[in-house]
Amino acid sequence: MSERVAYDEFSYLADNAAEFGLPAVDDVAVRRTFVDLEDGRRLSALVWGTGEPELVLVHGGAQNAHTWDTVALALGRPLIAVDLPGHGHSDGPGVDGVLSIESNAADVAVTIRMLAPEAATVVGMSLGGLTSIALSGTAPELVRSLVLVDITPGVSREKSSAISNFVNGPASFPSFDDILARTVEHNPTRTVSSLRRGILHNAVQLDDGSWVWRYRRHAAGGLGDGRPLMPDYGRLWDVISGLQVPVMLVRGMLAQSVVDDADEAELRRRLATARVVHIANAGHSVQGDTPVELARLLTDFTRPR
Repeated sequence: MSERVAYDEFSYLADNAAEFGLPAVDDVAVRRTFVDLEDGRRLSALVWGTGEPELVLVHGGAQNAHTWDTVALALGRPLIAVDLPGHGHSDGPGVDGVLSIESNAADVAVTIRMLAPEAATVVGMSLGGLTSIALSGTAPELVRSLVLVDITPGVSREKSSAISNFVNGPASFPSFDDILARTVEHNPTRTVSSLRRGILHNAVQLDDGSWVWRYRRHAAGGLGDGRPLMPDYGRLWDVISGLQVPVMLVRGMLAQSVVDDADEAELRRRLATARVVHIANAGHSVQGDTPVELARLLTDFTRPR
């Protein structure tokens, strides 16, 4: 049996800060909370700071709210980072057993109304970005400005094949070293220390010592079998066409990105006012590859004009 690994979700923030040259972390105000949904499920979120949250951060598929830790530290502003349904510490899908963009948006809307009703900006990465676009269409009053992190409705199974292959990999791993080795192989741009932290946040150790991804706990509900991760999201282009709020696309330019030139051109065609920023040394997970640079972009984007 593999050795038991201790886990304290807020004990790694000093490591996040040190790795990216941020000021030492002494007493960061961050806590985990839960929001009750009408069907009895609960959505979890990290609440950063003590003031009225100014931003809402929504992670990508097979991730969790802790993917934003370094960004949140660099921002130093009140915000919330949501665990999408079936991810992190949130409950899985509802009674229909399906995780969809529309159901995600409905659950996130409840969470924002409860925790961050006055937030100026919703930031969504990958699946979280698609969810945020859908949210813009169904609850526009909650999305006063929108940041898409390496995602557009033009994403496809082909563009995301490397990510899907990783997400839909082994259901469990005999040891921490095994799950770490696979993660390092998939993330060549990241340090081993950052990936180790990410695994501790995104996986759980079972009683027999093996490890399973948190999102794989709900595989029967649609995550982990490939079906809900890459349907056709083209319908969301029409939502973008109708947006009346500031929008920024942050595009990673390394091979792992799922946004191509055609996607960027379509975004500009649909929304001429959209701001597009290229990050040369980031792949798909911009918040993991260049979190401090992303925080600077968010600070500039949300600065009063």
